[in-house]
Amino acid sequence: MSNLHVVATIPAKAGSENTVRAALTALAEESRKEDGCVSYDLYESTSAPGTFVVVEIWQDQHALDTHMKSDHMREAAGAFGAHLAAAPGIHPLRPVS
Repeated sequence: MSNLHVVATIPAKAGSENTVRAALTALAEESRKEDGCVSYDLYESTSAPGTFVVVEIWQDQHALDTHMKSDHMREAAGAFGAHLAAAPGIHPLRPVS
C-alpha cells in the first residue's frame, strides 16, 4: 500500500498571520509525533504571504482520519478558526503517473 499525500492551504486574515502561524507550528510539532505520520511540513507562501501550506504524508487513510480527530487538531482549529480568511483547503492527492 502506498502512502497518502495531502496538501492543505490555510489563509490567515490580514493581521492574524502570527496567531495562525503559532497555532500551525504547534500543530505540526504534535502531528509529527503521531503513529502513521511519515512527514508533516509547514510552509508560508512567498507569493501570497499569510497563506500557509502544509504538506503531509500519512501511512494510510486510517492514520489521516485519526489525525483529523486528534485533540491537537481540535485545539489548533479552535486557536486559529476565527483568524482565517477562508476555510482551509484540504487536498488528498493521487499519483497521475
